[in-house]
Parts: sequence; structure tokens; C-alpha cells
Amino acid sequence: MSDQIIARISQSLAKEQSLESLVRQLLEMLEMVTDMESTYLTKVDVEARLQHIMFARNSQKMHIPENFTVSWDYSLCKRAIDENCFFSDEVPDRWGDCIAARNLGITTFLSTPIHLPDGSFYGTLCAASSEKRQWSERAEQVLQLFAGLIAQYIQKEALVEQLREANAALIAQSYTDSLTGLPNRRAIFENLTTLFSLARHLNQKIMIAFIDLDNFKLINDRFGHNSGDLFLIQVGERLNTLQQNGEVIGRLGGDEFLVVSLNNENADISSLRERIQQQIRG
Repeated sequence: MSDQIIARISQSLAKEQSLESLVRQLLEMLEMVTDMESTYLTKVDVEARLQHIMFARNSQKMHIPENFTVSWDYSLCKRAIDENCFFSDEVPDRWGDCIAARNLGITTFLSTPIHLPDGSFYGTLCAASSEKRQWSERAEQVLQLFAGLIAQYIQKEALVEQLREANAALIAQSYTDSLTGLPNRRAIFENLTTLFSLARHLNQKIMIAFIDLDNFKLINDRFGHNSGDLFLIQVGERLNTLQQNGEVIGRLGGDEFLVVSLNNENADISSLRERIQQQIRG
């Protein structure tokens, strides 16, 4: 492999970029090495039996369309995998029944399957030409190397996305009361800071309603903690339906809840109290 190709690969991998950006650079380099008219990456949905062309580079007369989907069972790539034949310069003779290859005018075809590090099958990396091209060991080595690089990058992106989702879930959990699903004490006080700033900006007052459920302990003592939890969940659901724009509703802990509202022209503390009492009245 030439020093120029190695240098370009190193530069590509050193940059923080998207899968598309990386693949397009690799397809350009693959075209240089294989001397093929088109190079492209496909993704295979094995369950749906479909092959989707994700990214393609077409520098000459052959045109492999991106976002093009074909039946996996009748594709050129599946034939190559099934027959363990990843290069052919006689595609019309060898796979003449492949409609997609015939329509695209493919004569020479080089491909390799892409398997992710976990062993799952992702798709294929391919090069094609309408004219006869010679096989070279160097081209095959580069093709397999690029397939491995793409597989590693896809796996990395998947892991990063899983970490993002896990982190978002942890953040949401840290701000949510596990029993009622309402904002917890931490979330309430962080939201209060924002609400106070908004009130100052709008020159409005803040109304705060502190709710302490009378004799809640008797429910736990008489009917058990499960019944007490169900009671708190019901109170939380009722308070949640009460929420209006610019209000913060949450559970402080135990049997204590908080409702915070901007005091606009159409509301006052007595109307807020009445709304709450009607909503949670037994």
C-alpha cells in the first residue's frame, strides 16, 4: 500500500467526523486503488431481505445511485458471498440473471462483506466497472482494510449513541421522583431558579403552594405501605393534570408536594389554592 494512501487513512481517522464523511473519503481512495468506475457501501436488512446503497462514488460513466434499494436475495453481493467469489471480470456471463447488475452495466465487480466487531452482518463494500478490470492483491487488501475500518467506526458510533442514551436516562432519573414520576426535590429547586429569573424579567410575583397530606401516616399504618404508595401516586397524577403554563409541580419527598406558579393577571393565590383543593379532594 502506498505511503500516500496510508497518510490519507491516518488523516481521516484522526479527524472527528461522521460515518458519511469517513466513508466518502474511503470510497475515493478505493477508487484510486482499484481503478474502478464506481465504489459504494451498502447496508443489508437481512430480515426484510433488502440491500440499501448508502453512499456511492461515481467518477466516470457508470452510475450507482445512492438510496437505491434492491432485493438482497437477487443481489450481486449475495451471489458473491454464496459462491465465495468476491471478484469477477465476467459478471454478464457469471451472473447474467442479476437484473440490477445488468441494468447498471456491471462487467467487473469486487466486493467484501462487512461484519461488525460483535459478529453481526452489516452490509458490503463494493467496487464496480462497466469495463474489464484486472484483479490485484493490493486492491483486495485495501478493500478488506477499509471494510474493517468502517465496521469499527459503525460500532464506535453505536456505542457512543448507547452512552448518550444511558446518560440521558440517568439525568432524567436523577431529576424524577421514582414513585410518582413528578419532578423531584432537585428538579424543583433548579426549576425554581429559572422561574424566579423569569418572574423578575416579567415583573411578576411567584405563588408557592406547599402541600402536606394530613394523616398520611394513618394510611400506611392501617392499610400498609403499598396502599400508601398508591395514594401518593394518585395524588401525583391529579396534581400533574392541574399543571398550567409557567408552573412547576413536584414531590419534595414523603407526603410533601409543591406547586409553584407565576402570578399573572388572571390568577391569585386563592384561585390556585381552590384549584389544588378541588383536584386532590377525596
